[in-house]
Amino acid sequence: MKHTLTTTIGALVASIALSPLAHSATWDMPTPYPDTNFHTKNITEFAEEVAKITDGELEIKLHTAGSLFKHPEISKAVRSGQVPAGEFFLSLLANENPAFGADSLPFLATDYDQATALWNAQKPVIEALLEEQGMQILFSVPWPPQGLYTTKPIATVDDLKGLKFRTYNATLERFADLAGAAPTQVEAPDIPQAFSTGRVEAMITSPSTGVDSTAWDFLTHYTDIQAWIPKNIVIVNTRAIRKLDDATRDAVMSAAASAEARGWAASQEETATNVQVLKDNGIIVVEPSEELQNGLREIGAAMLDEWRAEAGDAGAAMLDAYAQ
Repeated sequence: MKHTLTTTIGALVASIALSPLAHSATWDMPTPYPDTNFHTKNITEFAEEVAKITDGELEIKLHTAGSLFKHPEISKAVRSGQVPAGEFFLSLLANENPAFGADSLPFLATDYDQATALWNAQKPVIEALLEEQGMQILFSVPWPPQGLYTTKPIATVDDLKGLKFRTYNATLERFADLAGAAPTQVEAPDIPQAFSTGRVEAMITSPSTGVDSTAWDFLTHYTDIQAWIPKNIVIVNTRAIRKLDDATRDAVMSAAASAEARGWAASQEETATNVQVLKDNGIIVVEPSEELQNGLREIGAAMLDEWRAEAGDAGAAMLDAYAQ
């Protein structure tokens, strides 16, 4: 009964959301993170700009913190037309194609210049894959470099062995396996409870997520390993955007370009600001030991080799483009 009701509601939402514009329209847009997160704030500005440019002809109604669809369901909801647009963590789709997970490979791109170069190499491949699914990119925004959060000091990779390790995609599960940790799937809203109940003891995530989840309430250490710079992506159902008139479509794409530039700048600002917030709230922020960093980079190199083998010629071409 619950499945039938959900399907019926989804079909109704799709029929409304994808219908041609008459005088005005509302797009429901699910996002996975809370209103306080910089990604959500950026998307809120995007929606406000669309409404302003179109004189209210197109309203984008945000459903934040996974309130309409849970994070892993958002891309499927956009693909099926249940909603016209949505935001999700790009590498969640790595199981569909390795290209989606390139930006989550440990130590492949660890600063913003490298992250920009990687996105320039990755984007054409992602565009083609999404086009096959009836979707297109509006914009993408990176997270700050990922750090290691734990309930105890971590001096070497061996210190991670046996720890219950929070994961959120296949790439991080593999990382946990290679580190000898026990991978446990936990979405961002569930982090505090997972740590407080002992379900997880360690995680790799951004300073932003650490602050959003008030990490100082349940763990003690943040090791600034700067492992990778993953991205969120905002996508639109192709049929939905094609139903817009030219002026409205141009307004959406103009606001999207502004949101991407604004989001990349905000990500860089978030890094220093939120590391300081972690410190101010009592978390011990440390630089990784040389032994830890070397051990983590060995894991990263092994994962890159595996990725190359799985991604084949397309992956090799992407890495070649990135290297240039």
